[in-house]
Amino acid sequence: MTNIEYLTSYVNHFVETIRQAGVQDIVMCPGSRSTPLAYAFAKSEGFQFYRQIDERSAGYFALGIAKAKKTPVVLLCTSGTAAANFFPAIVEAYYARVPLLVVTADRPHELREVGAPQAIDQVHLYGKHVKWAVDFPLPESEANLAFVERHIQRAVSTSKTAPMGPVHINVPFREPLLLDMEQPLPTMNIHVPEIGKLAPSEEFLVWYKDLLQNEVRGIFIVGDSLQTTNGFWEFAKMVQWPVLVDPLSNLRTSIPADCMDLCIDQYDAILKNKSFQEMAVPNVVIRFGAQPVSKPLMLYLKECKPTVFMVVDESPLFRDSLHIATHHVQVDAESLWLKTDTKSSSTYTDCWTQANNIATAHVNSYMEHETDEGALAGLLFEALPDKSYLFASSSMPIRDLDTFFNKTTKDIQLYANRGTNGIDGVVSSALGVQAALNRPGYLLIGDLAFLHDLNGLIVSRFHHSDMTIIVMNNDGGGIFSYLPQSTETNYFEHLFGTPTGLEFSNIATMYNAQYNAVHSKEDFKEALAEEKTKDIRIIEVFTNRQVNTETHRKLWAAISKELDSVWKV
Repeated sequence: MTNIEYLTSYVNHFVETIRQAGVQDIVMCPGSRSTPLAYAFAKSEGFQFYRQIDERSAGYFALGIAKAKKTPVVLLCTSGTAAANFFPAIVEAYYARVPLLVVTADRPHELREVGAPQAIDQVHLYGKHVKWAVDFPLPESEANLAFVERHIQRAVSTSKTAPMGPVHINVPFREPLLLDMEQPLPTMNIHVPEIGKLAPSEEFLVWYKDLLQNEVRGIFIVGDSLQTTNGFWEFAKMVQWPVLVDPLSNLRTSIPADCMDLCIDQYDAILKNKSFQEMAVPNVVIRFGAQPVSKPLMLYLKECKPTVFMVVDESPLFRDSLHIATHHVQVDAESLWLKTDTKSSSTYTDCWTQANNIATAHVNSYMEHETDEGALAGLLFEALPDKSYLFASSSMPIRDLDTFFNKTTKDIQLYANRGTNGIDGVVSSALGVQAALNRPGYLLIGDLAFLHDLNGLIVSRFHHSDMTIIVMNNDGGGIFSYLPQSTETNYFEHLFGTPTGLEFSNIATMYNAQYNAVHSKEDFKEALAEEKTKDIRIIEVFTNRQVNTETHRKLWAAISKELDSVWKV
């Protein structure tokens, strides 16, 4: 066989193995060294092929697709610093448990460490931030095809096995890099490994059922990263414990009407109140999924230290930053959503519901009368149509989502990057989710986070999108105004506020996006009601950081005052 025949056979086997393993989405960045794989993927049927020029944004775009689909996505680039630019998204994927197949083309071994262009050390480039890494052999022998098939199967299975996450495949190529485009794809019948689910032991189930049936002062906490939520509310309705629902659990939406009272969505506000804290101390806490966004909840749990604090996780990684968990149960969460005898609602659960209703009334009044970012975010959440989704940036947007997104029967999916809680790559991640779900998408983001990932909009030039981006432009880092460093007035604005004085109308022009500048609540209502006429719509809302901080604190104080009137001894 000639070199071109070996190369073509090699990449054809590579691509066909990935296809038969069930991977459908390919995100590719252009580059010379990855040419063989780019052509092989492009000519193969059965893939959804996406292009993005900027590798950093491409990584987050792929992350968004994989986050929404909960299946691996191929992320492909050329050699050199292109591969290094994937790193931030890979770190996020690792800690958020998102499956990625990161494929980096590389120079052949004789061009490594000898000063060749676009040659860096790519072997184990991502260190401990991938679940597994492999350096593939050169395509120079048919004997290597079996290696390729088996190691790709291993990579796909590793990325999908709990905890899901990224894997890295480094593939060296020698020139020439062109394929025989007429060579047919190989006929292969690959056995795809079966990945089972973790089930609890019978002994544990006996103890667990007794706990559910006999404990009155129990609460459920549900965080991000559950593989499914199907069946949860039927289970919760039988147990009749209050359910503290992080917005990213996607259990604040599509709630059955007879479970509304069990859903506690204002726990962040009510747990700021000492009187309610003392009344509501639980004996048992069972947490499904990741640690929620809310800091007051975490401080509350650390202080009250329930007798049983069970963390249910499909992974052996112990996600307990508070160091108070008494039980780590490594099973698939849905295996513990058991059928039990239906209990009556308790006084304890009723108190949680009453406090939640008090806080909700204050939040609704706040949204009606105030004009700060939180109130405007609440208006956005109320306006979201059925069967849409919202992506929230870290910093203030995710916290406003936690406070102002009221539980609803509408089918709205909520997402954010909370693996490492960064504000980079947010635009790209949101567009990736939109590509996966094919739903109308909404992104709530601050001005600094938007600046971090303006390149993410490039993907809209290659692929259809349906995205409305709401930029809360308070001219700087709003979250820092809530932190202790804000009291140092001499240096705070220079070091943390970081005002840029920028606005984004010209960005909208550059990307042919629909644009609205919003300076009032009325403007915002009109902008949300306006017909969307382009793939990308940018609604820039000009707000004031100082006012935002003051009004948020007024809301929490008002809620706390009424809770005191009910529970203060």
